[in-house]
Amino acid sequence: MAHALERHLALVGFMGAGKSTFGAQVAKRLGRRLVDLDRELERSLGQTVQEVFTQRGEAEFRVLEAEAALETLANSRPAVVALGGGAVETESVRRALQEHALTVHLEVDSATAWTRVGGGDRPLAQDEASFRALHERRVPLYAEAADAVAQDVEGIVLAAGGIDVGDGLLARLAELVEGELEVIADATVLGLHRPPLDAPVHALLGGEEAKSLGAVERLWRELRLGRNATIVAFGGGCTTDAAGFVAATYLRGVAWVAVPTTLVGQVDAAIGGKTGVNLPEGKNLVGSFHWPERTAIDPALLETLPEGERRAGMAEVVKTGLLAGQPLWEQPVDELVRRCAAYKAAVCLRDPYERGERAVLNLGHTFAHALETAGDYHSPSHGDAVALGLLAALRLSGQDTAPVEEVLRPEPVRVDRDVAWAALARDKKSVNGRPRLVLLEGPGKPVTGVELPESEVRAALDALIVD
Repeated sequence: MAHALERHLALVGFMGAGKSTFGAQVAKRLGRRLVDLDRELERSLGQTVQEVFTQRGEAEFRVLEAEAALETLANSRPAVVALGGGAVETESVRRALQEHALTVHLEVDSATAWTRVGGGDRPLAQDEASFRALHERRVPLYAEAADAVAQDVEGIVLAAGGIDVGDGLLARLAELVEGELEVIADATVLGLHRPPLDAPVHALLGGEEAKSLGAVERLWRELRLGRNATIVAFGGGCTTDAAGFVAATYLRGVAWVAVPTTLVGQVDAAIGGKTGVNLPEGKNLVGSFHWPERTAIDPALLETLPEGERRAGMAEVVKTGLLAGQPLWEQPVDELVRRCAAYKAAVCLRDPYERGERAVLNLGHTFAHALETAGDYHSPSHGDAVALGLLAALRLSGQDTAPVEEVLRPEPVRVDRDVAWAALARDKKSVNGRPRLVLLEGPGKPVTGVELPESEVRAALDALIVD
């Protein structure tokens, strides 16, 4: 399992790597408790680590450290666990990490580590030569214990979500995905890129046509996978939605890997395990929560992206920036993708089955889905619908609409008002036909489950439509 959805997230690394500092920040991002093992030991023993080293010796400290680590990792309640720099030297700790945690190595070179902690109060950071030798000895142990490597908070959060981001990642996909495989791919993408793996390929039509029960049934009947096999979804958000749903239901559930090729997919749709298909009555009315074993994001794939698809993705980027309270749309593409993916991963890890906070990700989407349904999923496009939905949400929130208007430039669309209203009233988050909206109290301050007078909501929807 390449993610920490139901497991501990363990941080390992040399002295000065930032395990305690990053651990606290990541724990807050993921809504988990932080277990800083050095601090826990100090509280339980009534002594500092330095005092234990001085009075009892390193050998006894390692025994106490291992006992604390094993007890913490055996606890079934997932936590962020920051281990001491030498914990990986104990074999039983390495085994427990493999069994109970997704382990991330926070890399730091010996020179940087010495600059940060050398000559301080740490017993093993008094002599630079021995410090560097210790670093050299431990690095292979960190590599053995770790499932992923990171240098910052976003990198740790992405690792926790099983998400790899990097240019050229597609060419290395075979290193990340092994075993019995079949690929479900967008037919258009297959015309631009070779299949990412040497495995049987099933083509899907692009766009919302992929998310039909007919398309899904065809895939169920074509697949020849066993229970321990993996489906690889290669395409945009519609492809990953459909392929993920197929994976969730075929043989009562097989593993899957998402390889998103569009900006929508890379910053939103392929992250978090929500899968689904459409019905004539509404979008995503049938689906399942089925977290991908891994999500491989290669921003270089965006170089072949048509302008319409780029606009669709930017609508999700603006949404994420509004939720985060940061102008993420101003970042270079690689960083924009990375930060948006990390934001969504954190929200979804906090609320993997959308029982609460995850609903914030639907900002603007209640209106967007209504417009898409009224347009029979042909017009407006998903991106244009989301842009309009964000505009409606900001207006109802009394917030500045400039980010949406300046970046996305949405134009009202021509759809049947009554059909759009009926679809909005049937939205998954409606209660007794009354829409529950996601609005903003301010940048970075979303609120969910907001009920407004029907006249206000209907007027906001009508303002998005032209006759």
